Amino acid sequence: MIEYIPGLAGVPATESSISSIDGEKGILAYRGYPIDELVERSSFEEVAMLLLEGELPSKHKLEEFKNILHERYEVKRDIRSMMWAIPCSGHSMDVLQTTISAMATFYPDAGAADPDSDYTQNALVKIISNMSTLVAMWARISRGYDPIPPSKNMSYAENFLYMCFGKTPTDELVELFDACLILHAEHTINASTFSAMVTASTLANPFASISAAVGTLAGSLHGGANEDVLNMLDDIGDSKNARNYIEKRLSKKQVIWGMGHREYKVKDPRATILQKMLSSYMKKTGQSMSRRFETALEVERVCEELLSVKGVYPNVDFYSGILYSEVFKFTREHFTPIFAMARSAGWLAHWHEQVSHNRIFRPTQVYTGSDFRGYPK
Repeated sequence: MIEYIPGLAGVPATESSISSIDGEKGILAYRGYPIDELVERSSFEEVAMLLLEGELPSKHKLEEFKNILHERYEVKRDIRSMMWAIPCSGHSMDVLQTTISAMATFYPDAGAADPDSDYTQNALVKIISNMSTLVAMWARISRGYDPIPPSKNMSYAENFLYMCFGKTPTDELVELFDACLILHAEHTINASTFSAMVTASTLANPFASISAAVGTLAGSLHGGANEDVLNMLDDIGDSKNARNYIEKRLSKKQVIWGMGHREYKVKDPRATILQKMLSSYMKKTGQSMSRRFETALEVERVCEELLSVKGVYPNVDFYSGILYSEVFKFTREHFTPIFAMARSAGWLAHWHEQVSHNRIFRPTQVYTGSDFRGYPK
């Protein structure tokens, strides 16, 4: 008999040197470097190189990589025209998946046959650079505004904020957003990364793999949960209503959005960092704590009291939505595309790792249908 494990929970699907998790201690590391140290000392561009190449780059190589990203921020005219043809009501993740897939037509020879060729490596960098531009473009096109051309003199984080809002962001905002990108850049073999790997195992081009990953990330049980957290906090309305709301949902066995993670038995380290950054930013800028943030802190306190015995604590989605809406002023439909923009670095690292020692994924099944039988005469 073959044991059936729903969701492949805990089943090793690959060997990887890209990232690791210690769920008991609440540690996430990229190539061995703990995430809190990377947030404090690194940049998204450096982390992207670390994920793609396996080691932290030299200062010269990092500057070279940044310059290449700058040169490739621009999107092809045909892609821009296609975006204008999409209904403004289209979901931002559907638009991102469509445009990433279409980019393959401009790189027909980028593939798994020679993943280390200059041509394919250029395509990988193009995906990372264009992800930010595509997300920012749709944020404006969906509202009827012309996209703001990217700046070739700004960092990845600064340029994205500039393209979204049309003004140079403060250093504090850039630092905060850069940290968000680092936190979301990679997270072992989750659903979207597995989608990218399965697609890569067929020797599909990297655009197809990233498109598959974007489609997977769109689900509310994965990247879309941060929107659900905001809806929940708005439903609660005030911190004084948190206990009653949580107890009612638990009695009905309903999900508490942003709570719990398959890998962590303690608080998600990314949630801890986001919470600290949010508090620090408000203190530094003299902003008072928003009602949502106050409510979130109370929800966490109540859940810790009621659910910690089960190892249920806040995950990264619990605070990211508050940060995106309260500090950066992004609208909800763009939360998950921003997640995808950051995660593109990790997805591409897994694409390269998969095709470098490839074997096509072909799991089996536990058949529960009818026995062999003849067609009725």
